[in-house]
Amino acid sequence: MIVVMSAHCTQEEVEAVQRHLSDRGLQGHLNPGVERSVIGVLGEIYPELQDELEFMSGVSDVFRVSKPYKLASREFVGHSTQVEIGKDKVVIGAGEFVVFAGPCAVESETQVLATARAVSAAGAKVMRGGAFKPRTSPYSFRGMGEDGLKLLASARDETGLAIITEVMSPQDMDLVSRYADVLQIGARNMQNFSLLDEAGRADKPVMVKRGQSATYEDWLLAAEYVMAGGNERVILCERGIRTFETFTRNTMDLNAIPAIHRLSHLPVVADPSHGTGRWYLVTPMARAAAAVGADGLIIEVHPNPDEAKSDGAQSLTFENFSLLMDQVRAIRESVGGGVAV
Repeated sequence: MIVVMSAHCTQEEVEAVQRHLSDRGLQGHLNPGVERSVIGVLGEIYPELQDELEFMSGVSDVFRVSKPYKLASREFVGHSTQVEIGKDKVVIGAGEFVVFAGPCAVESETQVLATARAVSAAGAKVMRGGAFKPRTSPYSFRGMGEDGLKLLASARDETGLAIITEVMSPQDMDLVSRYADVLQIGARNMQNFSLLDEAGRADKPVMVKRGQSATYEDWLLAAEYVMAGGNERVILCERGIRTFETFTRNTMDLNAIPAIHRLSHLPVVADPSHGTGRWYLVTPMARAAAAVGADGLIIEVHPNPDEAKSDGAQSLTFENFSLLMDQVRAIRESVGGGVAV
């Protein structure tokens, strides 16, 4: 349910509506706007509530939201949301395009710093790198843990790049938050609801990657968990879904980008590295994602992909990443946008 306040309502009238909801065991999330303020009602709604709210002073309209996700829907926020990242306040969303780039896994100081310098020079604004890695096999390289986080922080100190890295468990949330500028919820954890709850309490933007078999509604409800916890700085990431095709690692669902923009106000980033699993498909799919309206890209880049401990087959060399950035800039300019540089 959404409560639309009148254009000239007072702060006292807004607070009265929120108290009314709280007294009935409901949550009221306020979205103040230039022309109107909207209160999203979360919780178990009873039949008489709409009539009660419509008669309150300062209320213009009350209507039910047709989607199970409320805060993430365009019915709650009619305009596209922008999310600020890092101390330099890199902005993504609503026309602002950002590239996240770096290795799948943090392996060494030499690897991390070389990659940070290269992707920064090419125009990326956020460094990606996994310190904690969810792997299908327990015998695969699973990351350097806090030592990896420290290396990412060193790369930020030298280059000014913001940092995005994955958090895998609720117990690691505080540790990762001390180092990261954006917390990544990986595809395998998209429905780890305890982790989503913790992300909702974190004071950092959160990127929610789409699960391998998740519908759009599943994905948006995962974002809703974070937002319902109080953290509305959510970025969505399309990273391919599992289908019957085995030639590529996943099937990149480019439909998701314009579809989610119609359903939700949140920024949508594309991950053609995981979406394809093959380095030579990353650039064409990145170009396509930029053309259909993605708010950003997250690309795996490694100084020597053949020697990477994780996902070398889908990682770009420094040279190929630089070429990709030139092409993405051209596409963004042709569709009336730009790339944060």
